[in-house]
Amino acid sequence: MKIFVTGGSGFVGGSVLQYWKGKHEIKALSRSEVSDQKLKPLGVEIVRGDLFSLPDSALQGIDVILHSAAFVGPWGTRSEYWQGNVEGTKRLVQKAIASKVKRLIHISTEATIFSGIDLVNIDETYPYPKSTPYLYSETKREAEKMVLSASKEGLETIVIRPRLVWGKGDTSVLPVLLDMVTSGQFMWLGGGKKQTSMTNIENLVHAIDLSLSKGKSGEVYFITDDEIWTYFDFLTAYLKTQNVEIPYKSIPSNVASLAAWIVEGIWRSLSLKSQPPLMRFPTDAMGKECTIRIDKARQDLGYKPVVSVHQGLQKV
Repeated sequence: MKIFVTGGSGFVGGSVLQYWKGKHEIKALSRSEVSDQKLKPLGVEIVRGDLFSLPDSALQGIDVILHSAAFVGPWGTRSEYWQGNVEGTKRLVQKAIASKVKRLIHISTEATIFSGIDLVNIDETYPYPKSTPYLYSETKREAEKMVLSASKEGLETIVIRPRLVWGKGDTSVLPVLLDMVTSGQFMWLGGGKKQTSMTNIENLVHAIDLSLSKGKSGEVYFITDDEIWTYFDFLTAYLKTQNVEIPYKSIPSNVASLAAWIVEGIWRSLSLKSQPPLMRFPTDAMGKECTIRIDKARQDLGYKPVVSVHQGLQKV
């Protein structure tokens, strides 16, 4: 199969490329020499550029696009989020349709439906909120809706929504946690008692691989480890894989949320470029429950986790 991948130098994209190495003919978009160096060992054909300068020839003969690139922040302007997540996805979808690509797999997130309240035992029928205060949620939602609507224009589209991606090779969650704990900045929100679903990278890669040929066009699929842990139990176990103990300091979730709102307001009113010490989206996300059902992925994709959380922890 001929596959084009965006975000191949990231945690998710790179893990998928490693799994597909030698199995498919792959092109990967690269924006820099640094990305080139990460992609070269994976045996892909490197296409230098970005979503706004993608040559028509890049998608000629491609069967499937895996779109895992995104602007995730955690800090940025509305323009940066909108360009990275909405306009970039729009350009890719337009190119895919023009090049008669058969299928596009879009890596999304549960954040598309997060507006600051608990998400309890939800599935894909949970509606988009009328509004959300988070730029990441807003722009990923708009990108997702755009991808889904493209299924009416002859492009098969599959949207994959993982929750809290973790595991071997983690370049996002684990490094941030380690930095916060070692610098003394980490505090539990509400004692870490809220419950969460999560998605080990091996399980996500498996779901993406299934999506190459399975799943219904124009549909969204949640992917998780099909386990529910409290934040306290999971993050404590995750950090222990690095021989790091999390000291117990806690603050009420609503207090942390208010503080983050104030801090962000100050940073934006002063147009400060530096990342603020407290931000609304990560603070609110870690202070709310997020438990997810995966019945639809089981039925349509034939998905079931290939590793348990305990097995995944042993591999980190």
